[in-house]
Amino acid sequence: MAAPSSSGLEVLLSTLQDAGDTESTLNILNVLDELLSAGTDRRIHYMISKGGSESLLMALLNTAQNVPPNYTLLLPILHLLAKVGHRDRRIGVKAEKAEAVLVMLGLLRQNLKDARRAAACLWVIQVFCASVSTATLLGKNRGLDIVFRLIPAHTTKHIRTVKAAIDALAALLRSKVNCRTAVSKGYISGLLKLFADWHSNDTEREHIPIQRALLHCLDHATNTSVGRSALVAEGGIELLFQTTQTCMFTRGMECLVEPAVQLMRKCYPKCALSLSSDQSVYSFPLPGKPLNPWDFVPTSQGDAFEDDSDSDNDNDDENEDAENKDYEDDLETDLESLRQRPQPDRPLEQLGQYVRLCPELHHDFQELASGSESEESSDEDSLLNGDKGDRWARSGRRSSRRHRGSAQTPSSRATRKGHPSSVSNGGGHTTPEEEEEEEQKMKAKDLHSQCLRSHEEGHRSMVDRLLERFGACIPHHDPRLYAAAAASTRSIAGYSILAFPDFWGHLPTKGSECMAVRRPNVQRQKVLQDIQRFLCPEDIINKVVFDMEDPSPQCSSDHKDSLRFFSKFECGNLRKAVQVRRFEYDLILNADVNTSRHHQWFYFEVSGMMANVPYRFNIINCEKSNSQFNYGMQPVLYSVREALEGRPRWVRTGSEICYYRNHFQPTRCERSSCFYTLTFTVTFKHDEDVCYLAYHYPYTYSSLQAHLQMLQRSVDPRKVFFRQQNLCNTLAGNPCPLITITACPTSRSWKSLYQLRNRPCVVLTARVHPGESNASWVMKGSLEFLCSSDPLAQSLREAFIFKIIPMLNPDGVINGTHRCSLSGEDLNRQWNKPDPALSPTIYHAKGFLYYLNSIGRTPLVFCDYHGHSRKKNVFLYGCSVKETLWQSGSSVDTSTLKEDPGYRTIPKTLDRIAPAFSFNSCNYLVEKSRASTARVVVWREIGVLRAYTMESTYNGCDQGIYQGMQMGTWELEEMGAKFCQSLLTLRKSTMLYDSKVISHMSLLDDSPLDHKSHNCFVDDEPPCVEEIEYHSPLTSDPPGKDLDSEVNANMYSSAEDEDKDKDGDKQSPRCRRNRSNDLKSHLFPPLCRPDSLESL
Repeated sequence: MAAPSSSGLEVLLSTLQDAGDTESTLNILNVLDELLSAGTDRRIHYMISKGGSESLLMALLNTAQNVPPNYTLLLPILHLLAKVGHRDRRIGVKAEKAEAVLVMLGLLRQNLKDARRAAACLWVIQVFCASVSTATLLGKNRGLDIVFRLIPAHTTKHIRTVKAAIDALAALLRSKVNCRTAVSKGYISGLLKLFADWHSNDTEREHIPIQRALLHCLDHATNTSVGRSALVAEGGIELLFQTTQTCMFTRGMECLVEPAVQLMRKCYPKCALSLSSDQSVYSFPLPGKPLNPWDFVPTSQGDAFEDDSDSDNDNDDENEDAENKDYEDDLETDLESLRQRPQPDRPLEQLGQYVRLCPELHHDFQELASGSESEESSDEDSLLNGDKGDRWARSGRRSSRRHRGSAQTPSSRATRKGHPSSVSNGGGHTTPEEEEEEEQKMKAKDLHSQCLRSHEEGHRSMVDRLLERFGACIPHHDPRLYAAAAASTRSIAGYSILAFPDFWGHLPTKGSECMAVRRPNVQRQKVLQDIQRFLCPEDIINKVVFDMEDPSPQCSSDHKDSLRFFSKFECGNLRKAVQVRRFEYDLILNADVNTSRHHQWFYFEVSGMMANVPYRFNIINCEKSNSQFNYGMQPVLYSVREALEGRPRWVRTGSEICYYRNHFQPTRCERSSCFYTLTFTVTFKHDEDVCYLAYHYPYTYSSLQAHLQMLQRSVDPRKVFFRQQNLCNTLAGNPCPLITITACPTSRSWKSLYQLRNRPCVVLTARVHPGESNASWVMKGSLEFLCSSDPLAQSLREAFIFKIIPMLNPDGVINGTHRCSLSGEDLNRQWNKPDPALSPTIYHAKGFLYYLNSIGRTPLVFCDYHGHSRKKNVFLYGCSVKETLWQSGSSVDTSTLKEDPGYRTIPKTLDRIAPAFSFNSCNYLVEKSRASTARVVVWREIGVLRAYTMESTYNGCDQGIYQGMQMGTWELEEMGAKFCQSLLTLRKSTMLYDSKVISHMSLLDDSPLDHKSHNCFVDDEPPCVEEIEYHSPLTSDPPGKDLDSEVNANMYSSAEDEDKDKDGDKQSPRCRRNRSNDLKSHLFPPLCRPDSLESL
């Protein structure tokens, strides 16, 4: 008996177990059915919480033990158990515990010839199989055989029972043990034949759910490798491909296309990349190795370097949101850890070496007394202000450096190898006929052989003429300076060719470029084209047209019908190119140096194209599980022909862009490793052009060096204190520049010098991750603004001393890596305890910050510029104790904690003045996985309240005036300038300011742009419109509603209805519903009024 305080539902469930007569049990079942049908799923879940599943199982056992069973009671129990069971996640475990599983299988055996009873048994078996152990138990007792035999070839009878059998088989195949059994018994072949039969004979398209259920069953059956192999061996991919082609153009059958495509993707045989090794083509001997770093021969083996297996593929970004990770578990919850400042990682005595990096504190400004200007450095001065010994081979390397504007033959390369890359200003004159001849030669494909020849006596060089026509239009860029800077740059491969876009320069596009519109089902189209490779291998060319590992020339006349590729230049990354079809190419990226991972950045040259022909490019070894390429982002393209015609710029390009998981895997065939394809189509404007394609707007180390020289020449040394120094040398020996920018004192008076030397410091860094080239463009904007004559820039120089490290990872940038330095490590994970030998730039950057802190000049602001590949807009990550503890659900009472809220000042200002900035995308959480990043270490160890990571999207904005637009270099540079402008708001609350600062602050406050980011917090992109993965369950109708409708129809039908060919199935829903209500009243006379049901 139920307890006196029990609810009405509990009384009903207790009575159901104890009821002895048929009428009482039917009445209780009727009440429960009405009660659960009248409400929502909440009522069913409440019933489950009160032991509803156990009561129904007990009633089932009590009724089934009678010989013969009373089906008048048994059928309603089975129907109700099916409706309740599929909402109870533990129904299978409960059934095993009650020993009802095999009883249910026995009932199915007894009723194989009764369609109505068999359907009810099958639904209960289906819900029992929610537990894998239950499914396995049924399989061991020949449940698979029994259910499979209930699935006939195409028929018009007992459709409901056939559907129930297929669904039950699919549920049984959730167990991998059952999957293997099914494969061994040939069920894959049988299911494929059944699907083909139902598909071909269902001419009226009335039984689409049956075909869909069979696909669902095949999906479960191929959850094991043997199942997938069996489907391929039985011709399943061919069958599904043909079916898909039919369904795409048949009205009413579109719902079969996506499940079939996903199944084909899943079963497509895995294929290792056509590489000799997963390791990068380039390796670099680390300190302590016996080999000289420059005695290097490119190799594909890389046996001496192991993969960096300790880092996570998707979780190793300061700028990336981790996948499949609970953020609350990652948040730091230890208050002491958040508040306590660790001891310095080095003795204070070692900090004296950084005195030289604060020249503004020791400079005597003698030029102010004499009124003379400081002498500008000559072209022969060191570009980097480093040790003289660093110029170890400039003369030899300068002579071998040459510019690359188009593909060359071996002979043409050899004839130019000895010519200098820098071009002297010729003093000769040309005749009109010679000028016309040179104009004809001014073509992209001839640029390489004509532009950078050594100076011929009596003739001006082609470069001089081109610079006269176009060079002046690119501010802060001089091709001659770039070539000179590139000659000093050390690369692993010894690059001797310049990429034309970096040499010639880039002008921002006029106006923002809209995000690409994704055509419906574009991914499906591309996947089907990929599947055709497997079905029709004879149509595939499969010709290697470029390979970094092959020393033989790749751009030869042997490939007249192919594009020509090249990537052996600074920042370049393309390891291999394979021509798949006439106008389609598979591209493989090179891993980061000394690793086998981090494939994302690409930058390569392509030539030999035909105009107005769509070329498809597939980058097939991407690693991240999603990309902004699925949300409107496009790669960038630079055309040499367009540049020579006066339009030297990178532009967004590409159509039919999508990013999805493919069937390729590493050569080591690691089970957990997989790759993704980025595919895009480019239609070139010109025949035989030379073009460059890149992940994002490239910005090379040599560009930075040339740009810094241009900036130093552009400033007035009497007003702007601009010093470029060498922070340290990298592993490869490339200097890492550190820039100091501030305003010169108005005089040598004590007051002026005191004001200068007491200005707070602002430290800016960028490009610790080489593939985040957008960070360099933002930094370029900051540098140019701080050196400009803008009144706000003048106020900033008078208010702050800027210490800028514009490129923390020069070696990675030079060698075209995406994330790591030559050590194979992510430098933004080395700030906690940087190794001076392996991570010198981080070691000395941190040491310099320690030095500033030790002399009482702790930076007011520290910001590390980054790029973000999965989010839109620009935003900041900061550090806050209170917000971290509050977000993590810590037991610490955050209301009692005192914390300076000043870390929010800059983000709030940027939200108002910077159109690309989104305040609502910012967060200030301290995560355990980010403990060794620059932001967290500088905040925790150096004590900088405003320590930030500024993330700039590769794509564009989804709010503000740039909504729907992709970020270009102009917008990125604007963001760099806006960040600097936002610093002026910090001077309002200090005492070290003058009237000029106040007047210039009004310019900022009265800015015509009143930008506010959107009010809703958007964390990540919504799910892609098409499935990126293919291991996710096939989409289907909601199982609950579908099963409920089937059970209800079976509950109120008779066996005679099932025997009719189609009459029952053709009834309209309204007629069926009315008929069901009449039958319900006849079978279960209502004993309770509606208000009584509500009270229960």
